[in-house]
Amino acid sequence: QVQLVESGGGLVQAGGSLRLSCVGSGSRMPLTPSAVGWYRQAPEKAREFVAGIYAGGQTKYADSVSGRFTISRDIYKKTVYLQMNGLKPEDTGVYYCKVVSGWEAWGQGTQVTVSS
Repeated sequence: QVQLVESGGGLVQAGGSLRLSCVGSGSRMPLTPSAVGWYRQAPEKAREFVAGIYAGGQTKYADSVSGRFTISRDIYKKTVYLQMNGLKPEDTGVYYCKVVSGWEAWGQGTQVTVSS
């Protein structure tokens, strides 16, 4: 069984920063999953990929956040972070983490609101 808990969301002005955390736990949660991704969903829009980090440490970003967001991990804490700088109103949404390791699991999400 795997549990994922996101935290770190909140209300911030445009240009500000937030750091999101995704903590994994449970008997099936590995130290290095195949992939951990951050996704977001704005009101009335489809969920979209934001950033991912893979077992070997490779990272990938959506074009809309490249250069502003940084994904990182602490393997031994089973935690993945998303540092978000230069936030824009269009970054507003619920941010979810997803773990893939032969199966996939989602967290419950954390709200990020960027005011203009």
